[in-house]
Amino acid sequence: MANTYFDEYENLEIHELMLKDRPRQAAYYKAILGNKDLFKDKIVMDVGAGTGILSAFCAKAGARLVYAVEASNVATRVALDLIEDNGLTNVVKVIQSRVEEFVLPVEAEKVDIIVSEWMGFYLLHEGMLDSVLLARDKFLKEDGLLFPSECTIFVAPCSVPSLFDDWHNVDGIKMDTFARKLRTQKSARPEITHLKSEDLLHEGVVFHWMNLLDVQSNELDSIQFKEVVTAQKAGNHQGFCIWFDVRFPGEDTVLSTSPLSPPTHWKQCVVVLPEESCENLEEKAPVAFQITMKRSAGDMRKYNLEVDLLDPNTEEHPVPCSCHMTKCILTEAHLKMMDTS
Repeated sequence: MANTYFDEYENLEIHELMLKDRPRQAAYYKAILGNKDLFKDKIVMDVGAGTGILSAFCAKAGARLVYAVEASNVATRVALDLIEDNGLTNVVKVIQSRVEEFVLPVEAEKVDIIVSEWMGFYLLHEGMLDSVLLARDKFLKEDGLLFPSECTIFVAPCSVPSLFDDWHNVDGIKMDTFARKLRTQKSARPEITHLKSEDLLHEGVVFHWMNLLDVQSNELDSIQFKEVVTAQKAGNHQGFCIWFDVRFPGEDTVLSTSPLSPPTHWKQCVVVLPEESCENLEEKAPVAFQITMKRSAGDMRKYNLEVDLLDPNTEEHPVPCSCHMTKCILTEAHLKMMDTS
C-alpha cells in the first residue's frame, strides 16, 4: 500500500509541474479556446490526456465529443474528477487505455481533431510522438487537424557558465579542479538546464522541421544536420544549445522553449564540449559542426545526441555567409555588387 501511495504522489507531482508551466498552459489555452470555430461541434481525441485539462479546454471550445485517452491509472482518476467537477461529463469521455490499444465504438466516426501534449526534452527524447502518429493514422479524418501541427528544432553554439566560468571564484575560492570533474561527469550525456539568452553565441538555426500531418515514424529514427554558423557575438564556445518550438493551427500560436522566451519545464538541452574543444570565439568566427539525433536501441522513446566539431576551412559555408573568412567576405561583397547593379 505504501508503494502505491508514493507512486501516486510522484505521478501527481509531475502533473503539478506541467500545470504550473505558464507558457505551456497559455499556448494550449490560446490555441484551443482562441479557435472555437475549429472545435465547434467537432469530435476530438486527447492523446495522453493526463489530468484532462486539455480535454476540458476542447469541451469549452464547443467540441461535441472528446475522447480523453490516458494509460495511467492515477491520471485517469484525476481526469475523471476534473471532468466531473467542471460539469463536462456529457461531452468528455475519459478512457483508461494506451492509444495503441484503444478502439473507437463501432458506431463512432473518426475524429476531426487530435490534441496532445506529447513533447519530450529536445522535442523527441522521452516524448510520445509515435503514439500521436499512430492515433493520426488510425483515428483522424482525412481533413482532420493536429494540435500542435508543426515542430521545429533549433541549435546554436553557446557558453555554459554554470559548468565553467561560475567556478573560477566561489566566495573567494577557486574551484576549477572541481569544475573540470563536474564537466567530465556531465559531458557523458546532454544537460537539461535553463540557459540565459546572453549565453547564446548565435540566435539559432533550424536543425529539423516537420509537419505532423505527414511525417512518418521511421523518418524520426535518425536525424542528422550539418552546418556552418557565424558567431553573432564574441564569447566562450563551450557547448551547443538545442530547443524546440511547436505551432498550432488557426490563429498563430507558438509554444517556444528557446532561451529567448519565458522558461518552461522542458528547459533547454545543452551538449557540453570536451575541455580541449572549447575556445574563445571572436564575433563573426565560423563554427562548423554536425549533429545527430538517433533513437536508442534499448528504448524507442529515447534519443541519443552526438555533436562533432568540423573544420570550417574545409566545410562548405552557406551563401551568403557573414563569417570573417576571406572567401565569404569576397562572396558577400560580390553579391552586394550584383544587387546594386
